[in-house]
Amino acid sequence: MDTDSDQRADRGIDVSVVVPAYNRRASLDRCLTSLLVQRVAKEIIVVDGGSRDGTRALLRLYAAHHPRLITVIRDAQPGTPGGARNRGLERAAGRYVFFCDAGDHLAPDALARLVAAADVNGADVVVGKVSGARRGLRDSADRASLAAVYDDLSCFKLFRRDFLARHAIHFDETQRRGADMTFAVHAYCHARVISVVADGDCYHAEGGGEASARDPLGWLRVVRTPIEIMTRHVPPGALRDRLLLRHIRRDVLAQLGTPFLAACEAEREKIAVEVADICGQWLTPGVRAGLDGVDAARVAALDDPDRLVRLALVEAAPLRHRLNRVEWRGDRLVIDGWAALAGAGGGSDGVGLTCAGLDGAGTNGAGTNGAALNGAGASGAGTSGAGPKSGGPESAGPESAELNGTVGLVVRERMSREERVPFVTRGAAGSFTAVLDVAALSPGVWDVHVVVECEGARRLARLGSRRDPRAGVPSAHLVGGAVAVPFLTRSHGHLGLDVGGHVVRVPAVVRLSRAWWRGRRLRVEGQALMGEEAAAAAVRHLIWRERASGREHRERAVAAGPREFAAETAGLRPGTWDAYLEMALGGPPVRFPVKVADTDALGRPLRWWCGALRWGGAQWTVRPYATAVNRRLSVSVRVATPLTVVRRMVRLLRRH
Repeated sequence: MDTDSDQRADRGIDVSVVVPAYNRRASLDRCLTSLLVQRVAKEIIVVDGGSRDGTRALLRLYAAHHPRLITVIRDAQPGTPGGARNRGLERAAGRYVFFCDAGDHLAPDALARLVAAADVNGADVVVGKVSGARRGLRDSADRASLAAVYDDLSCFKLFRRDFLARHAIHFDETQRRGADMTFAVHAYCHARVISVVADGDCYHAEGGGEASARDPLGWLRVVRTPIEIMTRHVPPGALRDRLLLRHIRRDVLAQLGTPFLAACEAEREKIAVEVADICGQWLTPGVRAGLDGVDAARVAALDDPDRLVRLALVEAAPLRHRLNRVEWRGDRLVIDGWAALAGAGGGSDGVGLTCAGLDGAGTNGAGTNGAALNGAGASGAGTSGAGPKSGGPESAGPESAELNGTVGLVVRERMSREERVPFVTRGAAGSFTAVLDVAALSPGVWDVHVVVECEGARRLARLGSRRDPRAGVPSAHLVGGAVAVPFLTRSHGHLGLDVGGHVVRVPAVVRLSRAWWRGRRLRVEGQALMGEEAAAAAVRHLIWRERASGREHRERAVAAGPREFAAETAGLRPGTWDAYLEMALGGPPVRFPVKVADTDALGRPLRWWCGALRWGGAQWTVRPYATAVNRRLSVSVRVATPLTVVRRMVRLLRRH
C-alpha cells in the first residue's frame, strides 16, 4: 500500500475525501456520485473492509471509469470505522482531508465552499452545516469559538492535512464506536482557527449516528476518552464547564432515558453506577447549574434506580393533548384543553406511573388519579381496566409507584425564548383552563405549549395540532395599544399569539369617509377599525406611494375620534399615487390601503395654473378616484403645458 503522501502532494490536490465502505452497496452509488461532481481538485479514497454485498464490484466499476480520481484500498477483513479512516488518511495527498460515510452524500458545491472558507481564514477545521441536524450552528463564522462548535462532534468536516500530521491526530482503532467523537475533540482542542459554513446544507447524513442505546454501558466507557482529552487542553473555568455540560447531558445522562428502560435490572444498576462515577469526577458546580429539571432530578436519583425508571418513563411516554376552546375575556385570552401522558413501552419490569390530573380521555378503570404507564409489553393508558399489569396494582412488581404531576401551559417567544406561565385552573381527567394576561406580554410571536411536570421531568408539546372540531381562534384584539392576533400555524395547526403583527396579517380595515379640498390641500377623513374595535388611536401617517417609481410621500395623520382619523396632503409630484394608512400596533409599523365605499365621498378634480403668465405656465390637474378592482383611494396628478396641449391635439388628429 502506497503511503508516501508527501511525495504525491505535488499533484495539486485540494481535498482528499476518505470513505469507509463495508457492505454499503445500496447507498455507495449516490455517495460517490455526489463526490465526483464537486468542483475542486480532489481525490476519492474508498477503503473496503472485505464487503460481501456487491460493494467490491461497484468500486471496481467506478475505479475503472475514474482512475485518476478514485483509489480503492482493500482490507481482507472488516475492521473498525476508525481503522478504515486511518488507512485513507495515510494515503491522502490533498491539502485538506474530508471524511464521508458511504451512506451519506454531499451538496453539489459543498467542498468548494468549505475549501474557500479554509483558504480565506487559514482555518485548520471547517465545520459545514449538516442537513436536518437539530443542533448546530445556524450562522457562518470566519473564526468560531470552541464553545460554539462543540455540539457537533462528528468527523464529517474539512481538516487541514498537515495540521493533523503535526499533532498526530488519528482515529483510535480499538473503538468500534465513538472514535469520530474522540478525533473531533482532539482536532478542536489543537485548532488555531475553526470556521463555519452554514449558509446552506453541506453534508446530508442518512444514518442514525451512534447507536448508544444498544450498549449504554459500552458507550459510557467510550465517552470518558474525549472528556479526558478535552480536560487536558482546556483549563478549569466557564469554558470547560460549558464543554463538560455538553458531554454530561447528551452522552452521559441520556443513557438514563430510553437505554435505561431497555436494560434489565442488573444492567440498570451498572449503568447508574457508571453514570455516578463520571458525574462524581466531572460534575462541577458550573455544570450542575446548567442542568435542566429532568437531568438535575436524575443526578439526585443516581442511588435510586426505581426513581430513575420512573423519570425515564415520564420522558418516554407520549404526551397526548387536545385544544378545546380559545376565546377573549376582556384583555385576557382563555384557553381550554386537555393533556395526559399516555402509555410507554420500555423496560423489562412493569412500572405503574400515575400523574395526578393527567388522565387521558377514554380511559376506563385506570383509577381516579390518572393513567397507568407501564414497562415493556404494557399497553398503558387508554385500555379498558388498565393497571400496571393485568392483575391490578398489587401485581405491578417491586418498581410500581404512583407519581403526582401537574398539567399547565407555557407561552414562549420565538426569538428571545422568553417564557411566561399563565394562571391555570385544573379540572378532572387532565382538563385545564389557562388565563393568559396578554397585556403583560412583550411584542413578538408567542407559541403556546402544553406542559406536564412529573417527578421533576418537564414535558412540553405545542398545543393545537389536535383540537375539538368546533375549536377555532378568535379575532384580533387591541390590548394596551398593541394588536394581539391568535393564530394556528399552516403546517401543523399549532396555536400561537402574534403581539404586534410580526408574522400574521393584521385584519384592520381603513375606510374613506370624505376627501375634499382645503385650498390646494387634499383633506382625507376616514375610519380605522380592527374588526369591530375602534383603532384610530394607532394611526401615524398617511402614505402616498407613486405607482410607477415607488416614491413615497408622507403626511402626518391624527385621530379625530375613537374610529375617525384625518390627514391633509399637498406637494404630490406628477404621477399616480395610492393611499395607505400607517398604524403602530405594538410591532413594526403596518400599512393598510384606504378603501373607498362611496365614490360620492371623493372630491372633484382640482385644476390650477402655475407660471408667470396664464398661457405661459402649466396647468396642474389633481383627481382623487377609486381604483376599479380593489376600490382603493388613489390620486392622479397631471401637468399640462401649451406645448403638451398641442402635442395631444396632434396625436388626436393622427388617430382620426
